[in-house]
Amino acid sequence: MPQLNFADYPPQLIWLAITFVLLYFLMSRLALPGVSRVLERRQAKIAADLEAAEKRRAEAEEALANYEKTLAGARLEAQAAVKAASDEMAKQQAQREATFAAEIGKRTREAEAQIETAKQRALTETRNVAGEIAGSITAKLAQMMPGADQIAAAVDAVRRERA
Repeated sequence: MPQLNFADYPPQLIWLAITFVLLYFLMSRLALPGVSRVLERRQAKIAADLEAAEKRRAEAEEALANYEKTLAGARLEAQAAVKAASDEMAKQQAQREATFAAEIGKRTREAEAQIETAKQRALTETRNVAGEIAGSITAKLAQMMPGADQIAAAVDAVRRERA
């Protein structure tokens, strides 16, 4: 093995040093600048992508905030509309109830007036019928017919006693 021959060892070291220096200069002047440019472009692209992602994230957060703000506004508007509709319905219901109560009150008063009229008529009729019956009974029992004034006075006296 020639590389283990110690007599040839110093020229091998010289060639090693020459080859190393030559490869070092070739690498540093040709290959490494290209690798460096690729790494720089890659780093710039990563930085640009991160910046774009950060910008999009900020835009998304802003859009979300606008959406939530719009949604809150829409909810408030909907609640206001529901409250307005509810208030209007309550107002209409109160109006209907007032109209109904007035109608019921009117009908009740009319019915009470009719009842009172019928009661007075019935009392008058009862008084007249009682007077006729009393006159008829007196005529049959006493064989005489009392006057209409006497019969009316007797019926009124009995009614006052029983009232």
